Amino acid sequence: MNEPRPPGSNEPGIPAASRTKASASESSPRRRGRPPRAESADTRDRILTAAREEFSERGYEKTSVRGIAKAAGVDSALVHHYFGPKEQIFEAAIAVAFAPALSAPNAVAEGPLDGVGERLTRFVFGVWDNPTTRKPVLAIVRSAVNNETAAAVFRRLIVSQLLRRIAAQLELPDAELRAELAASQLVGAVMMRYVIRLEPLASADLEQLIARVAPVVQSHLTAP
Repeated sequence: MNEPRPPGSNEPGIPAASRTKASASESSPRRRGRPPRAESADTRDRILTAAREEFSERGYEKTSVRGIAKAAGVDSALVHHYFGPKEQIFEAAIAVAFAPALSAPNAVAEGPLDGVGERLTRFVFGVWDNPTTRKPVLAIVRSAVNNETAAAVFRRLIVSQLLRRIAAQLELPDAELRAELAASQLVGAVMMRYVIRLEPLASADLEQLIARVAPVVQSHLTAP
């Protein structure tokens, strides 16, 4: 007759370590839903990083909230909790990725108005000529070109965070129109050089380009 085993003794065929791991797994299931408050900032940053990578690789249309959640290692509900629908996630993601370009108004304010064209032109070409800053901006532009929702978000960001701030620095009549014309000149130049890669523009010396484009930008911003 078999005597009962005392608590904690080994059961036949099941090592104690395995039973311990199984018991821990059962008592600590995969956590779903909102994380504790202490983890909120880290979780939000992880979602935002995953969103930027997904939008960069897949574009706006092919990126899904579920895909972002999977890449971040969280539930889709958490993505909605922190950022809302996909449009708002995209806006938050591009605001971070586009941050270097949004510093352009500072370049306008750093000196007299008679040199604003060169400062702004040099700044914009500098952002695009640097591979580190060019890649996320290029991904944003491609998404905006291919999807109207993404384009609307992009326009809203550009108008509120870039053009209006530049216009405020000018303190001239038709300042917003002037800022938009200057921006269109610069956007056209960088698109032809870095996106379409039209020669000889794509291979032209950067200083030569700045010397030719800056006076046109200056004219848009300050000419009578």
